[in-house]
Amino acid sequence: MSQGNATPPAVDVDAVRGEHRYENLTWPEINEAIAQEKVIVLPVGSVEQHGYHLPLDVDVRCATSVCQAAGMAAPEAMLVMPPVSYGYCNHVMDFPGTITIEPTTFVSMLVDITRSVAYHGFKRIVLVNGHGSNAPLVEQAGRQTNLQTDALCCTLSWWDLIAPYWNEIRESGPGGSAHACELETSMYLHMDKAGVRRDRVTGAMPDFVTRIAGGDEWQFVDLTLGSGPASIISWTSSYSETGS
Repeated sequence: MSQGNATPPAVDVDAVRGEHRYENLTWPEINEAIAQEKVIVLPVGSVEQHGYHLPLDVDVRCATSVCQAAGMAAPEAMLVMPPVSYGYCNHVMDFPGTITIEPTTFVSMLVDITRSVAYHGFKRIVLVNGHGSNAPLVEQAGRQTNLQTDALCCTLSWWDLIAPYWNEIRESGPGGSAHACELETSMYLHMDKAGVRRDRVTGAMPDFVTRIAGGDEWQFVDLTLGSGPASIISWTSSYSETGS
C-alpha cells in the first residue's frame, strides 16, 4: 500500500475512538481506526416491495438502523459503513419499484468491499443482512473474504440477534415474521411511524394457503422461528400495535 510522500497530519485519537460512522473519517483517521482495531460493520439490504403499507427501503433501513444503534452504543469498537442498498430480489420483480442484482454481481460487490477494507488493514468484518434472499449470498461473500484476505469475516441477519426476545412478545403465529409482517412493520414503526401506511394494511391469507392449511407437510417461512424442509412464504401485509 502506497500513500505517496504525504506526511499525515496529527490525528485526534479520541475523536476517532468516539466516531462510529466510517464515511465521516478522513484517510489518516482511518489509519488510526485500524490501529485501534475497530471492527468493520457493513449493513446489506435491498430495495423491494413490502406490501401496500411499507416503503421499498424496509430491508436496508432495518439493517442500517440496527448497525447504527450498535455503533452509537459502542463507537470505540466498530465502524459502520454506508449500506449496500441493493440485493437479490428476482422473485418479486413483478412488483414495480423492486430492484434486483444478479447473484454473482452481488457477491462480487460485497467481496470487493471486504477486500478493500482488509487491504488497508482491518482484521475483523461483520456483514449484517436485512433481506431474506440475500442470506446465502452474504454468507458466500463472507466465506470468500475469509479465503482471500487476512481478515476474519462473519455474517448474520439482524433478526438473528433478537429471535429469543421477539418470540416471547410477538402476537403473530408462524409466518408472521417473514415479509411485510408484524416484525418488519414494528421495526418501521419504531424508526419512522409516518412511513407506515396503516390504512392500507390487510391481514387476509392468500387463497392457496387457506386451501392447504390443514396439512402437516409444510411450514411457513419465519425469520425468527425457522422453517421446515418445505416452506411457504406469507405474502400478506399486516402489523400489530407493538411498534414503539
